Amino acid sequence: MSQSLPAESPINSAKLGVPGYSPARLLKSAWLVVAVFMLSNAPTPLYIHWKQQFGFSSGTLTLIFACYILALVFTLLVAGQLADRLGRKKVIIPGLIASVLACLCFIGAQSIYALLAARFLTGIAVGVTVTASMAAVVDAGGESRKRQAALVASIAMVGGAGLGPVMSGAIVRFLPHPVFTVFAVELLVQLSAIIIALRLPPVQRIGVSASRPLRLPSIPKKNIFHLLMGCLFFAPGLTATSLMLSLGPVLLSHYSNAGSPVIAGIMACVMFTVAVGTQILCRKLPISKVFYISGTALIVAMLSIIATLHGGGVKMIFIAALASGAAQGLGQLGGLTLLSMNIAADRRAEGNALLNIGAYIPAGLLPVATGYLMDITGMTLSFTLLASTLVTVAVIGLTIATRQRNLG
Repeated sequence: MSQSLPAESPINSAKLGVPGYSPARLLKSAWLVVAVFMLSNAPTPLYIHWKQQFGFSSGTLTLIFACYILALVFTLLVAGQLADRLGRKKVIIPGLIASVLACLCFIGAQSIYALLAARFLTGIAVGVTVTASMAAVVDAGGESRKRQAALVASIAMVGGAGLGPVMSGAIVRFLPHPVFTVFAVELLVQLSAIIIALRLPPVQRIGVSASRPLRLPSIPKKNIFHLLMGCLFFAPGLTATSLMLSLGPVLLSHYSNAGSPVIAGIMACVMFTVAVGTQILCRKLPISKVFYISGTALIVAMLSIIATLHGGGVKMIFIAALASGAAQGLGQLGGLTLLSMNIAADRRAEGNALLNIGAYIPAGLLPVATGYLMDITGMTLSFTLLASTLVTVAVIGLTIATRQRNLG
């Protein structure tokens, strides 16, 4: 039996001390998201450099990425609740301090363990960002512009994720001492975000005790279906882009002799540029159509990866990256919009946390499993298994979305 959903549920929970719509505060809050996501993907063009320097395998490469995902997920368990109780600002600033420490770890990295520590700190920063900072962006839109603010938050996330690797790739190609230079620039970016965060107004819930024990994030039962629908499309899209970020450089090097850090950076940038572009183009479409396009793009991405394994070359890798970007961007937009339109403001950060937990766990586990399987069985079997899994999920998601008439 299909389930009908209202385009927008009444928002009627506890009041928040949130000012009305403010374009300046919207842009400032969005910069916090851009800054941290620039850092999250800046290491992508440097992985081949580190792999050669430290001599680790493809499995270890994906383990470094998984360390980031692990920290992110643990942070998501508490950051949303703290942001809803204490106010966004009090949670955002410690997250940005973690991003500064991550930059310092990258700059001084002399071993795999330093890279693991840096990625762990980055995961903490991103966990705070996708809950507190993105909720702050939606807050800045006010009740009348929730859908537009959700779009800005989503674009800020994928925009930063695209800017980071292209900046990093250009530095690796054209400037000396690439690791130091990349993360010195990132350090300045993070410091600028801290300055902006310090100037944000303190936004805090009214009439709710901040001393109440922390619990696992939760949302009202009536919103569980909204969350599951968001995860069903955001999770495989994010897994696809995570795969391209962690193992895309290996594919480029092995199947197309295009292992240059610049090429890897361009690929990542193009992927997230498409994510931004598709969000802008599809921002006025019903959420159900946004999900349709996301699922279709995921299928195209996975078929392109399989074609790459059978001689498709660099063109098919880039098609896979383009389609992966569209799949993540639209899956994320659809999920965030569905939650922002239907979940009360005082539970919004928790809802964002659950959406990202549901997306980042498979995005961390599946590429790691693929990396280690690749070391054992080779690229063809490991990538084919992952691609087949994601295609299956996409088909299931499209089937469910087709049966829903009123997603919004």
